[in-house]
Amino acid sequence: MDSSSIHHHEFIGISNNTPRCTPTATLTITTSSGAAGAVAAATSSPSPSSSTTTLSRYENQKRRDWNTFGQYLRNHRPPLSLERCSGAHVLEFLRYLDQFGKTKVHTQLCPFFGHPNPPAPCPCPLRQAWGSLDALIGRLRAAFEEHGGKPEANPFGARAVRLYLREVRDSQAKARGISYEKKKRKRPPQQPQPQPQPTPPNATA
Repeated sequence: MDSSSIHHHEFIGISNNTPRCTPTATLTITTSSGAAGAVAAATSSPSPSSSTTTLSRYENQKRRDWNTFGQYLRNHRPPLSLERCSGAHVLEFLRYLDQFGKTKVHTQLCPFFGHPNPPAPCPCPLRQAWGSLDALIGRLRAAFEEHGGKPEANPFGARAVRLYLREVRDSQAKARGISYEKKKRKRPPQQPQPQPQPTPPNATA
């Protein structure tokens, strides 16, 4: 991966002591320039046929995200099939990832609540950044439909998932003292159209 376009990496190791599931993969959350990205990367080696195919970074991340979520479902207790996966299971997956987050989210009792650049450390919890989760869900939503899933049955597009991401965005914006609002592009000033010059009347002899 080209490190020149990467701002920072968040490495997520999955513990085998979790009560809900025991996946053996290692997840990697990556934020890239231009947009916050999330990578759920399985540690299994790619097949020779896939390694010979040149894919874009987005497609590679989406494929790894999909494989990792499938492994999460298989290691779920009880195991879950994709057909039975709902928005509630997606929320469970996102909350599970939170324990491996690297983003400090201040509580309201913290003196640095709403401070974008805290001057000292604090015991507030680490969470997954909203941008990473949002990008991860976007790729999983696309992968679901690419693998034959119907858009109306897409668990990654469930209303509960959208509301959860909105809640995470708003709460982290307040706690970290930053804004996630998209900046509107300024339109270039329109040049005034030149007025057509009136045609002078024909001179008479």
